[in-house]
Amino acid sequence: MLGVETERRFLIRMPAPELLARFESSDIEQTYIISDGGGRARVRRRGSGGGRWTYTFTEKKRISQMSRIENEREIDEGEYLALLERADPKRRCVRKTRYIYPYLGQNFEIDVFPFWQDRAIMELELDSEDQTIALPPDISVIKEVTLDGRYTNSSLAAEVPYDDITSQSEVL
Repeated sequence: MLGVETERRFLIRMPAPELLARFESSDIEQTYIISDGGGRARVRRRGSGGGRWTYTFTEKKRISQMSRIENEREIDEGEYLALLERADPKRRCVRKTRYIYPYLGQNFEIDVFPFWQDRAIMELELDSEDQTIALPPDISVIKEVTLDGRYTNSSLAAEVPYDDITSQSEVL
């Protein structure tokens, strides 16, 4: 499916486990692969327990600071495994648990990574770059990171010390 993805991203303090337990969640393994198309390409394995996985192939190409052209399609396990052979050696597999937090008609996605105990990333897909959003009051935002490329999944997959990218954090 080809479309434009527009999103805002926030570095947040790790929500309490009892808050996260209220939301639908899934485990995600995301591997970046060498792309022929000039943008970023990845394969993703996603499941929510019971051993049932879904697989997707996604290519993204930035068109502005907040928006990317996204070409995403579901693939089968065989194609997923074949595409893993093209894994980008400069990026590691990103593992995370994604929680879907519905709030005032918006569906926030909170990504919890195993390498952070005190923070997470929250994002929201938008209809347009100038869309007004309402942040959930029970989430503590450290700062918006939409325009900070260090907080993309692709950057988090690179060999960087994760603590270094938040040494300059400030509360909004």
